[in-house]
Amino acid sequence: MTETILALVPVYGLVLIALGTLLSCLALPIPSSLIMLSAGGFAAAGDLVLWQAGAAALGGAVLGDQLGYQAGRLGGRLFSARKLSAGRTALMAQAGAYLQDKGSLAVFLSRWLFSPLGPYVNFVGGAAQLDWVRFTRAGVAGEAVWVTIYIGLGAVFADDILALADLLGSASGLLAALAMAGGLGLWLRAALRLRQRRRSPDQNPPEDDDLPLPHP
Repeated sequence: MTETILALVPVYGLVLIALGTLLSCLALPIPSSLIMLSAGGFAAAGDLVLWQAGAAALGGAVLGDQLGYQAGRLGGRLFSARKLSAGRTALMAQAGAYLQDKGSLAVFLSRWLFSPLGPYVNFVGGAAQLDWVRFTRAGVAGEAVWVTIYIGLGAVFADDILALADLLGSASGLLAALAMAGGLGLWLRAALRLRQRRRSPDQNPPEDDDLPLPHP
């Protein structure tokens, strides 16, 4: 498949680059990183124009992010229409509030540093009703970093694209796994705190002033 992609990039050029980044941002198994590295390599060889390749990759990625966000927004509305328990409702509200507070940073970093998580952050951001302007601003900035890194590295290391793709893929996968572990830990801590707050009124003993007075 790698050889096929390398052969298709100079033939279909900008259309393939844009389509590859778009589909990858929708969680489809498309090797967009390899496509961008290849685009940078072919641009260095003169088969593509570097800025056009970058613009195509950026345009496809931003469009994919927007589609994922809108899909999550629609899915979130359908999910919120279901009747949930009080505990789950409170936990969902707390998760949404956290995303509203830290959402821009999460969106920005998931575009390039934790890129395997990017499509899922799109869905979650839409479902949590993250402000569209904040999402778009952080998303475009992060995608610009992602595109610049991969197409730039492809242009610089045009002779070692396959080895570079394997190295970057392993690194991004490790970072994504660490980010998921950290996020799971934060979610579990929030869930435990919520459960403790719900149980604390029943577990706390009554104060002396609240005890009933004995009859004479």
